[in-house]
Amino acid sequence: MQKFHDAHEPPQAARKKHETRIHGKVMQDEYFWMRERGSKEILDYLNAENAYTDHVMSDTVPLQDELYHELVSRIKETDLSVPVRRGDYYYYSRTEKGKQYPIYCRKFKSAEAPETVMLDMNELAGGSEYFSFGVIAVSPDHRYVAYSSDTAGAEVYTLYIKDMQTGKLLPEVITNTATSAEWAEDNRTIFYVTLDEAKRPYKLYRHTLGETASKDVEVYHEKDEGFFLSIDKTRDRKYLILDLSSKTTSEEHFLDALKPAGQFSVIEPRRELHEYSVEHHAERFFILTNDSAKNFRLMETPDTAPARVNWKEVIPHRKDVKLDHIDVFQDHLVIFERSKGLNLIQICVLSTGLNHYLEFPEPVYTAWGGSNPEFDSTTLRFGYSSLVTPSSVYDYDMNTRTRELRKQQEVLGGYDPAQYLSERVYAAAEDGTEVPVSMVYRKGLKRDGTNPCFLYGYGSYGISMDPGFSSNRLALVDRGFIFAIAHIRGGGDLGRPWYEDGKLLKKKNTFTDFIACAEYLIKEKYTAPSNIVISGGSAGGLLMGAVLNQRPDLFNGVIMHVPFVDVLNTMLDKNLPLTVTEYDEWGNPEDEEKFFSYIASYSPYDNLKEASYPNVLVTGGLNDPRVQYWEPAKWTARLRGLKKDRNLLLLKMNMGAGHGGPSGRYDYLKEIAFDYAFIFKIMGIAK
Repeated sequence: MQKFHDAHEPPQAARKKHETRIHGKVMQDEYFWMRERGSKEILDYLNAENAYTDHVMSDTVPLQDELYHELVSRIKETDLSVPVRRGDYYYYSRTEKGKQYPIYCRKFKSAEAPETVMLDMNELAGGSEYFSFGVIAVSPDHRYVAYSSDTAGAEVYTLYIKDMQTGKLLPEVITNTATSAEWAEDNRTIFYVTLDEAKRPYKLYRHTLGETASKDVEVYHEKDEGFFLSIDKTRDRKYLILDLSSKTTSEEHFLDALKPAGQFSVIEPRRELHEYSVEHHAERFFILTNDSAKNFRLMETPDTAPARVNWKEVIPHRKDVKLDHIDVFQDHLVIFERSKGLNLIQICVLSTGLNHYLEFPEPVYTAWGGSNPEFDSTTLRFGYSSLVTPSSVYDYDMNTRTRELRKQQEVLGGYDPAQYLSERVYAAAEDGTEVPVSMVYRKGLKRDGTNPCFLYGYGSYGISMDPGFSSNRLALVDRGFIFAIAHIRGGGDLGRPWYEDGKLLKKKNTFTDFIACAEYLIKEKYTAPSNIVISGGSAGGLLMGAVLNQRPDLFNGVIMHVPFVDVLNTMLDKNLPLTVTEYDEWGNPEDEEKFFSYIASYSPYDNLKEASYPNVLVTGGLNDPRVQYWEPAKWTARLRGLKKDRNLLLLKMNMGAGHGGPSGRYDYLKEIAFDYAFIFKIMGIAK
């Protein structure tokens, strides 16, 4: 390896190639050595990449500063959330100007009562470069609050318990925990989840207040490496629910929340490809299941006999409507659905069977369930947003069918939604499938091919990219950009079949769908190849790498956040965190040659070639447990040796954070400002 001395040149990294033999084929990797985590050579190399990026972007520092202050100027820095009632207390969080993190508070019996600060994340963070909460769980009697924190970005949390009567921490401290913990109803017992060496949530423990963690009882050990373990509680607070889930299969166990020393009982034993989840109401379990229902259906069963043989159908399967999840109240059942790429909320009165849907004012929007901890309530709190309407919190009376706007995100600086338009169009994919594209832009935009466009995509794990509002995008849209979201297959935007058509041996549909969306925007003269910047993160970074290899001519620039670009090597290494759990998404290339060949045909790292590529900005996190830092580093190094253009290729490695990047809200905005400065630089936009 050549040492990096000149900040005016990118670092060089090639070494002797590492060889792997599998399925009769030889894989060569000249950058395998970058996996030497923590070595001085690796740290020096990554710091050299950062130095090179800083040098190239040095002329944009004033612009970055201007953009950062513009982003900050649109947010209400000192603000508070809508209080949520739980019993006699009102819980909320607030932010203060200049502070990176929220402050969690509560008031007793009245929203006008004196405030009690429960947890100030700013104080807890201290001087940590990174700080993230994992769990915040209040005991049923409101005396104790359990919380966990991570100061590295590696998603390994330490659990603490605070006595709100004394304001002091209890002596017990529990390390190596996941983001899952739940109190029993005895107010003395808390269940929590720990991680294995691959950082998989795999063991459930029971802790009694006042005891040392060494005396905690192991309640359950999930030995299948493809399954994650979590703990929850039904909304009526009667049962604790132990959830065991892979990407395609689940199994639920339940335990009387008043008898935490008892044994969990299984509802329905796992069987491959069967997914279900449960809620409880009046001596019965509601069960959302994909049994004979690709888009899920709703069943019910007695809680004394919950096995599959006793399930009775409540809501049948519908090919054009996916049941996402349910919320249960004393006399109401709330069903969150998805149809034609939009969220629907159905309300059913349990005592009468009457049902109705909430109505929403815009053709393209997103809606979601809010915090609704009170079981015996007739009020549903929900959220609403669109590409032009800021995030809004509503309280909806499910009996009178009236709603009250409790809060709408304030956008400072005179934002007027009437000055913007949003629309949804459809691009024809290679196989004729219509792929939705949601867009927002300022009124008066001319479709003459000259508009700059920021096109975002993800398309994995059945996750939907719903069209919500972000004040940060105004920095682009107010400068004439079209902001667009490609709702490609592999995501869940159009139901479960949409997801299944973009995974495993159909994964390439995700990439060709995205390309089709870009081509549609060009054909319809919304923009042109020289004006398109595309972006995606994690599995969306895989998308970016794949479409660049297929159509490097189609874009001016790409921003890849923590990109999963070394797919084949990662899926061949069972020792890496999460690899085994990912087989259901990508396939197992070690055991089955068909998956090896298919992944090899699209893996971004393995398909780089000598060609001209667009301008590229790649980010990574040194402590990232999901996409290891070496994936973006290796991909960047290999591309640097192959590309035949003089466009920018920059790697920005966060040396103190993980998958989510910086944890503080101001640091996050600085990252956005950096991204936008990169876009303006390659677009020739001065300010």
